[in-house]
Formats: sequence, structure tokens, C-alpha cells
Amino acid sequence: MANKRDYYEVLGVDKNATDEDIKRAYRRKAKECHPDLHPDDKEAEARFKELNEANEVLSDPDKRARYDQFGFDAPGMDGNPFGGAGGFDFGGMGGMGDIFDQLFGGGMGGAARRQGPQQGNDLRYELKITFEEAANGCEKSFEFYRNENCQTCHGTGAKPGTSPTTCQTCHGTGQIRTSGGWMTTVRTCPTCGGSGKVITDKCTSCGGSGRTRVKRTATIKVPAGIDNGQTIIMNGQGEPGLRGGPSGDLYISVSVKPHKLFRRDGYNLRLDLPISFTQAALGGDVDIPTLTGPVKYRIPEGTQSDTEFRLKGHGIQQLRGQGKGDLIVRVRVEIPKKLTEKQRELLRQFDDTTTGKEYESRKSFMDRVKELFN
Repeated sequence: MANKRDYYEVLGVDKNATDEDIKRAYRRKAKECHPDLHPDDKEAEARFKELNEANEVLSDPDKRARYDQFGFDAPGMDGNPFGGAGGFDFGGMGGMGDIFDQLFGGGMGGAARRQGPQQGNDLRYELKITFEEAANGCEKSFEFYRNENCQTCHGTGAKPGTSPTTCQTCHGTGQIRTSGGWMTTVRTCPTCGGSGKVITDKCTSCGGSGRTRVKRTATIKVPAGIDNGQTIIMNGQGEPGLRGGPSGDLYISVSVKPHKLFRRDGYNLRLDLPISFTQAALGGDVDIPTLTGPVKYRIPEGTQSDTEFRLKGHGIQQLRGQGKGDLIVRVRVEIPKKLTEKQRELLRQFDDTTTGKEYESRKSFMDRVKELFN
């Protein structure tokens, strides 16, 4: 356990933090290192796992009490609910009934959480944008569906004018306890599903669920420089919570359509530019396309195929910084496939006038061949 960080340190709260403080700290930090925001980032994935582990302990009153007393050596901290090295440890657990509460349903605390405020579900939406929209930023409106409280029954699930009644099977606890000798098991009440309430006259609009599916429209500003697969979070735009709980969030996964000319390389752009044999040999001015329009550039005399030129500041806007990346242009010398007889003759005349010094790479290669066989 020596390599573990203190759970309070992981969440960034002190030991006197309230349950609400812990919940807020977890939600804030989880969004900072969520794997969807940092794809292929093993360090972020490890932080997210560490954060979940800390939250699992500190958000549970029993586990938190044991952790505060014993640290990482507390019973159950190693994944064994009985604690110790294979033996039974009842210290701080209140006896066998509480042990089996933890194993089979979580005791009364689980029922209380099911009947109390509950955060709404997070939602996901895939937003497709063009390459130019990703590079320059844009504002997009889109439609999505979410489950909301029924407007007829206001989320109760009961027919207007009626109310849910206390479940007679579990007497409102949401759980059924069964004792047999020294063993006590706890299971969710099959009648009310753990809510402790039963709806006798169901709302006709939602069928008693208290929720209806609603189409909503959202508008979001997409920042310049966003990349394919990155996620934007709209806080509180997920499904509304239950029984006064907070709403979930809306996670927008950005899908960028490929460009016909450019390829993205971080904040740089790459472009393959075909030039003629004559342009490569003699040099000359060419128009190079960029995201903001064509730019004049002079190709030097004697340019070889696959030579790269860099146009500063013609790349992608940095997402969390100033300035732009560069446009890296790779020239591809195109050799004509169909020649007229006159063109062939001119090329033969040109070849007859060369001394071999014009072709540096070929001369170097032939020299190495001679050294190899001599």
C-alpha cells in the first residue's frame, strides 16, 4: 500500500469534508481526467481509476469511518469484505448482520439512497462537423432526446389527484430481511423495487414511470482547434435528477470529417503538392492552398521529389494557447506518362548534353557500387 496516495489528497479535500464536498470534488476532478477527454492517455486513465477508488471509499460512510481509523489496512480496503488475512474481523462492523448487509444489498443505507435525491443520468451525443469548422471554431445547434419528469404527474408516476402509497411488503424500507439462524440476508423489495412506495393509480401519460421522452435543442460553441474524437461537456444538460437530485451532464463527442486536401498532424497541417518535372528542375512560383486561401510560394531550382517546405502560421489554431501550427508541404514531382515524339526527342537531346554531375544522388550511388565491386 506504500505507493497509494491518501484518498483525501486524491480528491483534494480535507478530512472534515462533508458528503456534498466530496461529491463536488469528485465530479470536478473526474471531468478533468475523464478518458473520453484524453484518449490514449494512460496517465489520465490511471488518475481516473485512482479518483474512482478514492470516491468509492470516502462517499460510503462505513468505508470512510474504517479508512479514517485504520487507513489502507482497514478491513475491506483490500477488496475482502471480511478484512484481515483470510480471518473474520468484526471490529467496527457491528456484528454479523451488518457484514451480510454489505454482501447482500448494502443495508439500510442503500435503501435510503434509493429513496433520497439521485443525480440524473449523463447523456452522450455525437456532433459531426467539417474540417474547416474544427479549425476555425463554430456555433452548432442540434437536437437530442432525454427523459424528463412527466408534466402530467410532475414525476410522481401517480394519476393526478392521487399519490403513491407506502409499500405494505417492506413497510417503506425498500428492502426485505430474512433471518435464518445466525445469518441475515437483505434483498430489494420485489413489490416496490426498492423505492418504498407503490403506485396504485398510474399516470396515463408516463405509465407510472414518472418520466417521458422529450426532444430538446442545444446550442454549443465549438472552440477553434478541436480535434476528432475530443469531447465537450455541457454541465447540467443531461437527464434531470430524481427526487430533487442534480441533473446529469451532456457529453458531446466531436466527429470531424476528413478534408479533401489537408491532413492534420497535431496543430500542423500536411499537404502533398504535385509539381511538374520542369518546375522541379527550373524552379518557379506556385499557388499553395491553405485554409484561408491560396498563398504564393517560390519552388527553388533543382527541388527533389518528397522535399518538404514549411509555411509558418498556416496550420491549426492551438486549443488552449495562442498562435497556430504550420502547413508542411511535401512536393511530389510528377513524371509525364504520355509524350509526343517531339517531346521525346527534346528529352534525348537534354540527356545527351548532361555530364552526370547534374544527378548528385545517382552519381553518389554509382560511386558506392564501384567501391563495392572493385
